[in-house]
Amino acid sequence: MARNVVISGGGTGIGRAAAEVFAAGGDRVLLVGRRVEVLEKAGVPGALTHAADLTDVRSARGVAEFVAAELGTVDVLIHSAGGNGGLEPAAAGEDDPLGAVAHTWEVNFRQNTLTAVLLTEALKERLASPGGRVLFLSSIAAYRGSGSGAYAASKAALHPYAFDLAREFGPRGITVNVVAPGYVEDTEFFGESMEETRRARLVAETSTGRAGTPADVADTLHWLASPGAGHVTAQIVQVNGGAERGH
Repeated sequence: MARNVVISGGGTGIGRAAAEVFAAGGDRVLLVGRRVEVLEKAGVPGALTHAADLTDVRSARGVAEFVAAELGTVDVLIHSAGGNGGLEPAAAGEDDPLGAVAHTWEVNFRQNTLTAVLLTEALKERLASPGGRVLFLSSIAAYRGSGSGAYAASKAALHPYAFDLAREFGPRGITVNVVAPGYVEDTEFFGESMEETRRARLVAETSTGRAGTPADVADTLHWLASPGAGHVTAQIVQVNGGAERGH
């Protein structure tokens, strides 16, 4: 039976790969993202699209209204929206170091934490009961840091939120899990290019000897959303080729 799958950040990278996997399995997919043009170019067969800034309460509420009208129930909710706040425009007044720090932390938490929280809370009453699935995208950085600390902290914040939701939703037959990828190529996260020395270092940290792909993460999300994973909840599944363990 076809399921209704809502994917934030579904126009690119991991979100798009997940959308393709679910659509190929016959599920009805809704792609949510900030950029209309990106959603329209995603090319996921049969997918619905809805443009929204999920850091904004009214926009998140608008997604819920769209879902109510077009889908009714949400069987699978995947939070792939977010990104590297360091790629966003710098704050005004670059001569204010403390202000720059505040801006970096605010941007990362809005992009990576608030987007997931607002969309979940907006759709929580529409989750299929029983059988619903809520899946968050975290990062290896939540365990190892990210340089400034801001991105890593914004992803790590999703972990206790997911655990709380697992307890709240468990009696309804809904599972909540987190997937934490490592270095994944072919995404917008690292910007337009990466120095080869950095890429080589990230690959060398894995036990598999290769970079991750969006499909690696998408297939893990698909399994966690399957009936076979119905007793798996409040877990963080790491998809990083063993890099979190180090070499």
